[in-house]
Amino acid sequence: MQDISSSDKYHQRPTWDEYFLMLAKLAATRSTCLAFPVGAVIVKNKQVVATGYNGSPSGSAHCITQGYCYPGLNSCDASKILPSRAVHAEANAIAQASKYGISTDGSSIYVTLEPCLSCLKLIISAGIKEVFYETSFNSGEKALVRDSFVNEGLVTIKQVQLSENIAKKAASFLLSSISVSDFVNT
Repeated sequence: MQDISSSDKYHQRPTWDEYFLMLAKLAATRSTCLAFPVGAVIVKNKQVVATGYNGSPSGSAHCITQGYCYPGLNSCDASKILPSRAVHAEANAIAQASKYGISTDGSSIYVTLEPCLSCLKLIISAGIKEVFYETSFNSGEKALVRDSFVNEGLVTIKQVQLSENIAKKAASFLLSSISVSDFVNT
Protein backbone atom coordinates (compact mmCIF):
# COMPACT_ATOMS: atom_id res chain seq x y z
CA MET A 1 0.00 0.00 0.00
CA GLN A 2 1.30 3.41 -0.94
CA ASP A 3 1.59 6.24 1.61
CA ILE A 4 -0.17 9.47 0.82
CA SER A 5 2.40 12.25 0.69
CA SER A 6 1.66 15.64 2.21
CA SER A 7 1.27 16.97 -1.34
CA ASP A 8 -1.42 14.35 -2.07
CA LYS A 9 -3.22 15.23 1.17
CA TYR A 10 -3.22 18.88 0.11
CA HIS A 11 -4.83 17.97 -3.22
CA GLN A 12 -7.43 15.65 -1.66
CA ARG A 13 -10.92 16.90 -2.48
CA PRO A 14 -13.84 16.73 -0.08
CA THR A 15 -16.68 14.39 -0.93
CA TRP A 16 -19.91 16.11 -1.97
CA ASP A 17 -21.31 15.39 1.51
CA GLU A 18 -18.26 16.96 3.16
CA TYR A 19 -18.38 19.96 0.83
CA PHE A 20 -22.04 20.75 1.52
CA LEU A 21 -21.66 20.07 5.24
CA MET A 22 -18.79 22.57 5.36
CA LEU A 23 -21.03 25.13 3.66
CA ALA A 24 -23.69 24.47 6.32
CA LYS A 25 -21.04 24.95 9.00
CA LEU A 26 -20.07 28.28 7.42
CA ALA A 27 -23.75 29.30 7.36
CA ALA A 28 -23.91 28.51 11.10
CA THR A 29 -21.33 31.24 11.71
CA ARG A 30 -24.09 33.76 10.82
CA SER A 31 -26.38 32.39 13.55
CA THR A 32 -27.68 34.92 16.08
CA CYS A 33 -28.78 32.24 18.57
CA LEU A 34 -27.04 32.08 21.94
CA ALA A 35 -27.84 28.41 22.55
CA PHE A 36 -27.41 26.50 19.29
CA PRO A 37 -25.67 28.03 16.26
CA VAL A 38 -26.99 25.90 13.39
CA GLY A 39 -26.56 26.18 9.63
CA ALA A 40 -28.42 24.61 6.71
CA VAL A 41 -27.84 24.34 2.97
CA ILE A 42 -30.44 23.13 0.47
CA VAL A 43 -28.90 21.42 -2.56
CA LYS A 44 -30.41 20.29 -5.84
CA ASN A 45 -28.40 18.57 -8.56
CA LYS A 46 -25.17 19.38 -6.66
CA GLN A 47 -26.01 23.10 -6.70
CA VAL A 48 -26.76 25.20 -3.63
CA VAL A 49 -30.25 26.67 -3.97
CA ALA A 50 -30.65 28.23 -0.49
CA THR A 51 -28.92 28.61 2.85
CA GLY A 52 -30.17 29.37 6.33
CA TYR A 53 -29.06 29.77 9.90
CA ASN A 54 -31.00 30.00 13.11
CA GLY A 55 -31.82 33.21 14.86
CA SER A 56 -34.60 35.59 15.77
CA PRO A 57 -37.14 36.45 13.06
CA SER A 58 -36.06 38.95 10.43
CA GLY A 59 -36.37 42.47 11.82
CA SER A 60 -36.42 41.33 15.46
CA ALA A 61 -33.57 42.07 17.87
CA HIS A 62 -30.79 39.49 17.68
CA CYS A 63 -30.17 37.54 20.87
CA ILE A 64 -26.39 37.90 20.43
CA THR A 65 -26.77 41.67 20.02
CA GLN A 66 -28.89 42.21 23.11
CA GLY A 67 -27.03 39.54 25.11
CA TYR A 68 -30.14 37.57 26.02
CA CYS A 69 -33.14 35.88 24.46
CA TYR A 70 -35.72 37.25 26.87
CA PRO A 71 -35.06 39.79 29.66
CA GLY A 72 -33.51 37.86 32.53
CA LEU A 73 -32.95 34.77 30.38
CA ASN A 74 -29.53 34.53 28.78
CA SER A 75 -30.45 31.59 26.54
CA CYS A 76 -33.71 30.17 25.19
CA ASP A 77 -32.75 26.68 26.30
CA ALA A 78 -32.56 27.93 29.92
CA SER A 79 -36.38 28.00 30.15
CA LYS A 80 -38.77 25.06 30.14
CA ILE A 81 -41.74 27.43 29.71
CA LEU A 82 -40.80 30.11 27.18
CA PRO A 83 -40.42 28.98 23.57
CA SER A 84 -37.27 29.66 21.63
CA ARG A 85 -37.25 32.97 19.77
CA ALA A 86 -35.20 31.39 17.00
CA VAL A 87 -36.39 30.48 13.56
CA HIS A 88 -34.53 27.25 12.86
CA ALA A 89 -31.89 27.07 10.14
CA GLU A 90 -33.86 24.58 8.06
CA ALA A 91 -36.99 26.77 8.17
CA ASN A 92 -34.95 29.83 7.22
CA ALA A 93 -33.40 28.01 4.25
CA ILE A 94 -36.83 26.82 3.05
CA ALA A 95 -38.23 30.34 3.56
CA GLN A 96 -35.34 31.83 1.58
CA ALA A 97 -36.00 29.46 -1.31
CA SER A 98 -39.71 30.28 -1.19
CA LYS A 99 -39.10 34.02 -1.01
CA TYR A 100 -37.12 33.88 -4.25
CA GLY A 101 -39.36 31.36 -6.03
CA ILE A 102 -36.93 28.45 -5.91
CA SER A 103 -38.44 24.97 -5.81
CA THR A 104 -37.10 22.62 -3.14
CA ASP A 105 -38.96 19.61 -4.53
CA GLY A 106 -36.58 16.68 -4.89
CA SER A 107 -33.70 18.46 -3.20
CA SER A 108 -31.44 17.55 -0.26
CA ILE A 109 -30.64 19.51 2.88
CA TYR A 110 -27.39 19.55 4.85
CA VAL A 111 -27.62 20.70 8.46
CA THR A 112 -25.14 20.94 11.29
CA LEU A 113 -27.71 19.63 13.80
CA GLU A 114 -30.26 16.90 13.09
CA PRO A 115 -33.63 18.58 12.42
CA CYS A 116 -36.18 18.72 15.21
CA LEU A 117 -39.51 17.07 14.41
CA SER A 118 -41.16 20.36 13.45
CA CYS A 119 -38.39 21.10 10.95
CA LEU A 120 -38.43 17.52 9.68
CA LYS A 121 -42.15 17.82 8.94
CA LEU A 122 -41.50 21.13 7.15
CA ILE A 123 -38.64 19.53 5.18
CA ILE A 124 -40.92 16.69 4.08
CA SER A 125 -43.73 19.11 3.16
CA ALA A 126 -41.27 21.20 1.10
CA GLY A 127 -40.48 18.12 -1.01
CA ILE A 128 -36.93 17.73 0.31
CA LYS A 129 -36.09 14.05 0.02
CA GLU A 130 -32.73 13.69 1.79
CA VAL A 131 -31.44 15.04 5.08
CA PHE A 132 -27.73 14.95 5.89
CA TYR A 133 -26.73 16.09 9.37
CA GLU A 134 -23.59 16.23 11.48
CA THR A 135 -24.76 16.10 15.11
CA SER A 136 -27.61 13.95 16.46
CA PHE A 137 -30.53 15.64 18.20
CA ASN A 138 -33.57 13.35 18.35
CA SER A 139 -33.76 10.49 20.81
CA GLY A 140 -36.41 8.37 22.52
CA GLU A 141 -39.96 9.02 21.33
CA LYS A 142 -38.78 11.77 18.97
CA ALA A 143 -36.50 9.27 17.24
CA LEU A 144 -39.46 6.89 16.88
CA VAL A 145 -41.48 9.59 15.09
CA ARG A 146 -38.47 10.47 12.90
CA ASP A 147 -37.99 6.80 12.05
CA SER A 148 -41.68 6.43 11.15
CA PHE A 149 -41.25 9.13 8.47
CA VAL A 150 -38.18 7.31 7.14
CA ASN A 151 -40.01 3.95 7.15
CA GLU A 152 -42.90 5.51 5.23
CA GLY A 153 -40.40 6.51 2.53
CA LEU A 154 -41.06 10.23 3.01
CA VAL A 155 -37.40 11.12 3.57
CA THR A 156 -33.98 9.56 3.99
CA ILE A 157 -31.74 10.68 6.82
CA LYS A 158 -28.00 10.16 7.08
CA GLN A 159 -25.40 11.34 9.57
CA VAL A 160 -22.20 12.60 7.93
CA GLN A 161 -18.85 13.66 9.35
CA LEU A 162 -15.92 15.60 8.00
CA SER A 163 -12.68 13.69 7.75
CA GLU A 164 -9.87 15.18 9.79
CA ASN A 165 -7.76 15.81 6.68
CA ILE A 166 -10.55 17.69 4.91
CA ALA A 167 -11.33 19.74 8.03
CA LYS A 168 -7.66 20.69 8.37
CA LYS A 169 -7.44 21.59 4.69
CA ALA A 170 -10.57 23.76 4.97
CA ALA A 171 -9.19 25.48 8.07
CA SER A 172 -5.93 26.24 6.28
CA PHE A 173 -7.85 27.73 3.34
CA LEU A 174 -9.95 29.85 5.71
CA LEU A 175 -6.96 31.08 7.68
CA SER A 176 -4.75 32.14 4.82
CA SER A 177 -4.98 33.80 1.46
CA ILE A 178 -4.72 31.21 -1.27
CA SER A 179 -3.32 32.27 -4.59
CA VAL A 180 -2.43 30.29 -7.67
CA SER A 181 1.29 30.61 -6.94
CA ASP A 182 0.73 29.37 -3.34
CA PHE A 183 -1.21 26.38 -4.65
CA VAL A 184 1.37 25.48 -7.33
CA ASN A 185 4.36 25.82 -5.00
CA THR A 186 3.10 23.47 -2.27
